[in-house]
Amino acid sequence: IQQMIAEGRNINVTLIFSLDRYQRVMDAYIDGLETYAGTTDADLAKVASVASFFISRVDNEVDARLTAIGTPEALELRGKAAIAQARLAYQAFRHTFSGPRWEALAADGAVVQRPLWASTSTKNPAYPDTLYLDELIGPDTVNTIPDATLDAFVDHGTVARTIDEGVAHAELVWRQLAEIGVDMDDVAEQLERE
Repeated sequence: IQQMIAEGRNINVTLIFSLDRYQRVMDAYIDGLETYAGTTDADLAKVASVASFFISRVDNEVDARLTAIGTPEALELRGKAAIAQARLAYQAFRHTFSGPRWEALAADGAVVQRPLWASTSTKNPAYPDTLYLDELIGPDTVNTIPDATLDAFVDHGTVARTIDEGVAHAELVWRQLAEIGVDMDDVAEQLERE
């Protein structure tokens, strides 16, 4: 981001906790680019944006709800919501930033709004310390990695494209969360209020 600022790009960062909000943010970015493209002296290449998902906070909130439900099925889902959501968000990203509408903007120099994975240190000591790095690596993504987590990743992390692996499993986890009684819209609203 500092390099983009140094290059004179306009930067926008949005905090996101839900797939619905993410889609609205992506749509607003594209709408804004289209409006800007119609102005005199528009330079779409100078506009950059990231959409910031807070990862571990989602698991913290969902895990508390799953623990309160307390069934074996609920407890089995702990630590899975945030990665599932990020993988589904990445699929939405790939879909939104493709096709004729996006390609017209890209031809004029527009760059994609990159998903940014924030809050990627593992808060629960029962989970691997590199969980949110190992599982969220992929093209056009940004990860704001705390120093201790980066050190752990350098020591024993796995470098591999993982963000778009296991999408069917992410969809299954998403359905199971709803079936077990975790309202992900309510989770997002709670996290936004906080």
